[in-house]
Amino acid sequence: MPPSLEGQRLAVSGYLCDVPSVGSFHSVRFSFCVTEWHVREVASDAGLRLPSLLRLSWYGASPADLPGRRLRLEVTLKRPHGTLNSAGFRYEDWLFRKGYRATGSVKSVAEDLRVPCGIRCTYQGVYAGAVSWVNREFGDADHFPLIASLIVGYRGYLDDAQWDVLKATGTIHLVAISGLHLGLVALGAGFIARRLFLLLPGGLMSESGSRSGTFALVLLCCLLYALTAGFTVPTQRALVMVAVASWSVLLGREQSPWLALLMALVAVLLLDPFAPLDQGFWLSFGAVSVLVWSFAGRFKQAGWLKSLLIAQCAIFAGLWPVLALQGQGQPLMGAVANLLAIPWVSLVVMPVLAFAAAIAGLVPDASADLIPVVDAVLGSLWFFLDWAAFCGVPELQPPDSILLLLAPLVLLIVIVPWGPWRVAGVSALCVWFLQAPEAVETGNPYVSDPEVHIWDVGQGLSVLVRHQRDVLLYDTGPAVPGVFSSVESTLLPSLAALGVRRIDTLVVSHGDNDHSGGLQRLVEALPVGAVVSGEPGVVQGKLSAADIQVSPCEEGESRTLGRLTIRYWRNPVAEEGNDASCVVTVLDDKTGAEWILPGDITGESETAFLQYRSAISDPSDVSERLVLAPHHGSKTSSTHAWVETLSPDYVIYSAGYHHRFGHPHPDVVARYRESGAVSLNTACSGMIMVRSAANRMILKEIRDQAPFWISAPGLTRDDCKIP
Repeated sequence: MPPSLEGQRLAVSGYLCDVPSVGSFHSVRFSFCVTEWHVREVASDAGLRLPSLLRLSWYGASPADLPGRRLRLEVTLKRPHGTLNSAGFRYEDWLFRKGYRATGSVKSVAEDLRVPCGIRCTYQGVYAGAVSWVNREFGDADHFPLIASLIVGYRGYLDDAQWDVLKATGTIHLVAISGLHLGLVALGAGFIARRLFLLLPGGLMSESGSRSGTFALVLLCCLLYALTAGFTVPTQRALVMVAVASWSVLLGREQSPWLALLMALVAVLLLDPFAPLDQGFWLSFGAVSVLVWSFAGRFKQAGWLKSLLIAQCAIFAGLWPVLALQGQGQPLMGAVANLLAIPWVSLVVMPVLAFAAAIAGLVPDASADLIPVVDAVLGSLWFFLDWAAFCGVPELQPPDSILLLLAPLVLLIVIVPWGPWRVAGVSALCVWFLQAPEAVETGNPYVSDPEVHIWDVGQGLSVLVRHQRDVLLYDTGPAVPGVFSSVESTLLPSLAALGVRRIDTLVVSHGDNDHSGGLQRLVEALPVGAVVSGEPGVVQGKLSAADIQVSPCEEGESRTLGRLTIRYWRNPVAEEGNDASCVVTVLDDKTGAEWILPGDITGESETAFLQYRSAISDPSDVSERLVLAPHHGSKTSSTHAWVETLSPDYVIYSAGYHHRFGHPHPDVVARYRESGAVSLNTACSGMIMVRSAANRMILKEIRDQAPFWISAPGLTRDDCKIP
């Protein structure tokens, strides 16, 4: 979309191409397929390409307020943009995979029956009707969110608490229609088809005809279920894999299972070249590969119980490195939870749901009698998963070097017959489980050169300072309860990727949400030593843990972090708010490099800080200086005196892209530019990593490592460069 159209009020016509869901801040979210742009630029420039798929939010509305599925909207849009860090969730990746080329908000809505409704429009309408039907028939069930997930593949009814249970037990795959569910459909359809063909009089159908008919019926049933489940990308991938596997098995092909897996892989990549961007791609093919390797030539040697144990242990170990490469741990309780949950879902839940859905569709008002049965089987499953999550067994996140030994060790234990080698493997594994986790959970990796990571958290701030094994975290970024948290999406994944498992000092500059969001979640996830803040009372109120005491930021207090000297300062006359921010100065005594983290102080506190600095040191004594622009580059901060006195070599603005506050202010940008400072903005650069080595600062912008759909010329990060 042309940058000139960003923020303008535009009119578009099209249709809803997903099921609208309740969003944050009393809004309804939906995908909109555009059939016509009512924009003058389109008429005047035939070569202008505008997005055909939008991700929109309509604030102050609910799904029931939409007048229909074919609509004319007035919207304000912006090009795809999200936080960009070395680890954690990337909104732009998600938008790219879904095909969204612009996001925005809806200003007005009107039904437009002139919009043509083709195959996709018709299918989306039918699917939305299926979701509504499930809601009408089973909406009163206690476990309705699980019912909707398993029958029609719609997970919009699952709440945060349910997602937490599924994550803690490693069972998210059970509510995502994938290979497991389509495999069950294929097995059931194949079994029924073979029995039906056997009932035919002899000679009426040949063996090859029977096999072909079975394959066709299996493929048809899987396709119908995939369409019923929304025909999402993971479902399409699973459909291809099941089709290839069914073709190999049911048509009696005597070939290696590896060949069938390779054929499925090639087919998936031909249909969707960007499939490797999905975590599910690696997990799906990784799980199947491990199972093929574990069971090749051994089906007749193991009973069903032993096969189940082998399969679960093999998948647990085989997917461990895959999860580690994506910055995730392996839930230890997941092995036990899946061992019981997968058979229960396969043999009980899915058949019961299929029967209940069929009866409810054929017999009016039958769902009232079916709901208790469905709730009983799902209630048993959820009771067990909830208990497993409550046990609080931690994730396994050993260092990569140990993981490369552990994962193959577990796989060998699974497939090697009982004997000295298996006994030795089990013994080694037990020794690690008993001794290693304590060291792994509490120790931080050694860093030879001081590092400062300024994370991209949008309109907020979070900075990591570390040297040797010591870690200081300055602010935690923004959070909206139940909607978004920088701690969840950025900090915890980034810390895990860096190997940080303990925070020695946590400094919360002040109590504003964009600097202290997600604080409770952080202290629950990681051990935290000292907690310091310019507003200790406000920050203490955000912590439910009584054993964590927030200390006041006191002027002149200093600490060491490796070879770094950390000094705190707070305006003594500021009672609360931005000017009460705890200012942290980090000095590398070896190289003379200095970093100043000022929080949200304004001009008044800047003057007081400069007076304090002049009394204890000469600002020109440092070799290089990096300053975070106070208050994200607000016009009330970064006064002429501040900029001229500090004369920084680098200034970094931690601001949101096209945020309503408009940070950084043009006057502030001009001041730093005139002083000769190199200016960077996290909205443009993404995360910025600074390393103090070889007597100089080395800066790296994560956007330089980003894929083309994020960093290519002409996109948002190229156009928002600081002059």
